[in-house]
Amino acid sequence: MENLLYSKIKGCLAGGLIGDAMGAPVENKTYREIEKEYGTVSDFEGEGTDDSAIKLILCDAVLGNQGRVTADEFAESFLKLEKKYVHLFFIPVRNMLEKVKEGLVLPVNAGAGNMHSSSSAMAISPMGIINAGNPERAAMETFDVAGLIHAGETGFCRDAACAMAAAVAQAMKKDADMESVLEASTAWLHKKSAGEMISCIQETLDYARSCGDYVQFRKWFYENRLRTVTCDSRETVPAALALCYLAGGDPEKSILYAVNFGRDADTIGTMAGSLAGALKGEAGIRKEWLEKLYTYNDQSDLAKGLYDVVSLRLEQEKEHVKQLEAMLV
Repeated sequence: MENLLYSKIKGCLAGGLIGDAMGAPVENKTYREIEKEYGTVSDFEGEGTDDSAIKLILCDAVLGNQGRVTADEFAESFLKLEKKYVHLFFIPVRNMLEKVKEGLVLPVNAGAGNMHSSSSAMAISPMGIINAGNPERAAMETFDVAGLIHAGETGFCRDAACAMAAAVAQAMKKDADMESVLEASTAWLHKKSAGEMISCIQETLDYARSCGDYVQFRKWFYENRLRTVTCDSRETVPAALALCYLAGGDPEKSILYAVNFGRDADTIGTMAGSLAGALKGEAGIRKEWLEKLYTYNDQSDLAKGLYDVVSLRLEQEKEHVKQLEAMLV
């Protein structure tokens, strides 16, 4: 199967996995520590961390329900795959899982009370893929799905997931560019309720646009935008979007910028890699990286499954349009 949609799906999956795996060894280090210990990180081993594990759980929910996924289906896949991945889960995911397992809350309410993190945003790219070209629907559907892990006082983390899903959905368009992707990241969030995340993203992007330089941006970000917890999505999502912008949407540069940026490097790396991979497609990723990645997992079956979901949704939309047009005669 060779067409642009399939290339973008494979690019999104591969870019995300490479960014996660490459960032894992330097997670929670500063860029100064990375430079001192590694120089520049530019290679990877393995298949990623909890970022990729949760993404695969979400894909299980998507594929198992023909693209119709809510917090309920996401929770079912977490329970189904718990034993395989539980050792990777971070605090808010463990909290959610225990509440759901014990029947203490309904899945749609399980995110309330969990600590802030990027556990939703880092894994949400499949929601952008299955809503290819429709960032509005990507944001709306993600609001439900991401509520499994974050809601209430940490609802800004759910907004962060919506932003990333919408950005990926926009990047899947044939004529997408970085400016349209960045615009989509906040265009479909709740204007008031998601105000904090919108401000975090827009203020960070404003500076990235004004300086246009990776090193200068990194210095400014460390001085002005760091949060107490490195995985706070108010830090990671604006950083990932800005770094992808500074890299011109190029997957290789986006991943290298993100990984060597430090802090929650695997999460920033996987988000930047997914986004740039969706924008440029599989062909935009360094050949040597792909060859190495595909010795672990070529992801063809997963990409084909997501492609089939997009195709099914397209047919459903055509039928919907057909029904509406019939009533306008």
